[in-house]
Amino acid sequence: MQLLTDPTPPADLALPATALAGLGTRPFGVYVHVPFCATRCGYCDFNTYTAGELGTSSSPSSWLDGLRRELDLAASMLGRAPAADTVFVGGGTPSLLGADGLAAVLDAVRSSFGLAKDAEVTTESNPESTSPEFFAGIRDAGYNRLSLGMQSAARHVLKVLDRVHTPGRPILAAIEARSAGFEHVNLDVIYGTPGERVEDLRASLDAVLTAEVDHVSAYALIVEEGTALARRVRRGELPMPDDDVLAAYYELIDEVLGSAGLRWYEVSNWASSDAARCRHNLGYWRGGDWWGAGPGAHSHVGGVRWWNVKHPAKYADLLAAGHVPAGGQEVLTEDERHVERVMLELRLAEGLPLEALDAEGASEARAAAREGLLVESELDGHGRAVLTDKGRLLADGVVRRLVP
Repeated sequence: MQLLTDPTPPADLALPATALAGLGTRPFGVYVHVPFCATRCGYCDFNTYTAGELGTSSSPSSWLDGLRRELDLAASMLGRAPAADTVFVGGGTPSLLGADGLAAVLDAVRSSFGLAKDAEVTTESNPESTSPEFFAGIRDAGYNRLSLGMQSAARHVLKVLDRVHTPGRPILAAIEARSAGFEHVNLDVIYGTPGERVEDLRASLDAVLTAEVDHVSAYALIVEEGTALARRVRRGELPMPDDDVLAAYYELIDEVLGSAGLRWYEVSNWASSDAARCRHNLGYWRGGDWWGAGPGAHSHVGGVRWWNVKHPAKYADLLAAGHVPAGGQEVLTEDERHVERVMLELRLAEGLPLEALDAEGASEARAAAREGLLVESELDGHGRAVLTDKGRLLADGVVRRLVP
């Protein structure tokens, strides 16, 4: 793997012809990272900053100027770049930009790349920074999918996570979004927070179903080093999430959502139909191309991956000087691309073609099927490695067996 770690000018970050050769034949998405948050959640290790942390070094205005420059550079570097099949604005808290700010972000993507006729355009939003007027504004601007951070309906769980919204606000926000014309709405749930009881999780799932959304993402809480939550665990104030509890909670989530017509299509994601699945994330999982714009954003084109510098001020300064704001770059080897393909595609409900594995991996797949980790009928009848319910709980271990 070739690895570069210094900010580089556009000429040094030029993509090889081999990476550009298939551009347009694979899904192409644009990810935009909004680094601003009103407060810092104790569990979060994303590249985000509060106003107090940034001071006068950066602002939404300087960030947006930098974003426009980066997107223009991106289109130039990619040559005949395809129109974006998907756009995903994440963070951070994109809804802090307001409807006008998010409209400006989408206008910048349109100006540099254009949008495919049926493009999926998603923004994340925190419930407390939304309103019916906000949803109407971003729908008019061209957003057609929304992802809301709910995490839990239990007040004490939200407190441990340092979330500031009230328990009922995400559900009301989802209803407001649907009233504004959003057909596709996702709610994010985090399970396994210290102090969360099974009845708390059931209440959260009941709330999700009340909102009648067509997509749910549910993630086990991970205690990330360097976060306030990790410090509290280290001091003994909170226990580490228990693996057995996490497994039981996952099974409950799958049972409740499945009974309501939301089927898993990726280990941590459920949708009511194929149309409700997140096409942008499917592009990641299926090895597509995307340009990640914004501080700390990651990109991938044809086996070349790079990531931007993290601080918004440095990001804006590099772009003002005409440089791509890259903090590092790597060219993946064929072996590395193979491992990533197995790791990502195996997490999908459609699974992985057996032909993608070498002889040893295929042998391990058959052994895993005999152990109830892969669906035998899919392996024998369709030549695909598809996780069973048990296999989903042990997905990382199955991957390690298939790429020894």
